[in-house]
Amino acid sequence: MEFQKLSESFQKIFGQAAERAFFAPGRINLIGEHTDYNGGHVFPGAITFGTYAFARKRKDKLVRMYSLNFEERGIIGFDIDGLDFDKNHDWANYPKGMIRFLKEAGHNIDIGMDVLYFGNIPNGAGLSSSASIELATGVLLQGLFNLDTERLELVETGKKVENEFIGVNSGIMDQFAIGMGKKGTGILLDTHTLHYQYAPLDLEHHKIIIMNTNKRRELAGSKYNERRKECESALKSLQGVVDISSLGDLTEEEFEQHKQVIASETEQKRAKHAVYENRRTLKALACLKNGQLAEFGKLMNDSHVSLRDDYEVTGKELDALVEAAWNQPGVVGARMTGAGFGGCAIAIVENEYVERFIAEVGKEYKEEIGYEAAFYTADIGDGAKELDKEVIV
Repeated sequence: MEFQKLSESFQKIFGQAAERAFFAPGRINLIGEHTDYNGGHVFPGAITFGTYAFARKRKDKLVRMYSLNFEERGIIGFDIDGLDFDKNHDWANYPKGMIRFLKEAGHNIDIGMDVLYFGNIPNGAGLSSSASIELATGVLLQGLFNLDTERLELVETGKKVENEFIGVNSGIMDQFAIGMGKKGTGILLDTHTLHYQYAPLDLEHHKIIIMNTNKRRELAGSKYNERRKECESALKSLQGVVDISSLGDLTEEEFEQHKQVIASETEQKRAKHAVYENRRTLKALACLKNGQLAEFGKLMNDSHVSLRDDYEVTGKELDALVEAAWNQPGVVGARMTGAGFGGCAIAIVENEYVERFIAEVGKEYKEEIGYEAAFYTADIGDGAKELDKEVIV
């Protein structure tokens, strides 16, 4: 949607013009899935799809929010001093949680505001639309109220909203990638220490294709928390014989040496994925630094196999997409991305094969699953930011 249309929508819905405009991207994770809450590494990048937030301060205590993605919900209103979770407020609980926790941290957010949101991230696709809303709200509050806050505080506040306000026991990767993203680079992030480094993604001759299964997944209602508990239990067993604080501390060799102390075969498989996937992320960084894109692609493929067989979070839709992708010419690698249970997969494809890839994978998927997948060509973009004033005129 064009900026002018967003400005016009704001004026129409709230009766006045917006003052400021902000954007936060979605993210893809190139490799390192379900490692973030296991003290391991992840390798995400911000994408050029995301959430726009047009805003204006009010002179009273009323907060009014409207999403062009959920127009049937209408304007959702609440008082700046009444910031409890309300299931009737649906999507607006994400920005409400950001306001609440930033206020609780001592930031002065004392008057209301009108905010119009619009996201072009496919809803429910696993590209982290919720963290995108959180970080769009974070930079919006920082800009409107001139908050003295570091970017990392906004990132950590977004995670806190997911964990303590919404009730999803997720890690920090999504908010970190969205808050700290840089155009043309991936981020190798140690989720245990929050140390990170940027890695150039030299994809001049390739495109990242996001493949949406079009199967909705609701993370809070999924088996996500169950997987986390299984990993915590496996870690506890291993801590009886080896001095570690997280599964991410282990090498593959150390895991194989001690895995028999995990009594449950299921928990052993979950831990194996966490350990091996973490090591794959470190190998991936070395591959990209050395220009070994083919080796990086093989690591992507191995990641999907592990997520399918050991972590069991893919499902027939994601497997159908990825296995169809593996069979196409010009494909460097393909894997599911995000939490799984539906959502999206990604593939790195040579430019000249992109159209054929989309046609063939789409055809195979529809034949096997019975409905169509959606495909998006993504670029790696910047993290959350305020937009130039010109866009709201």
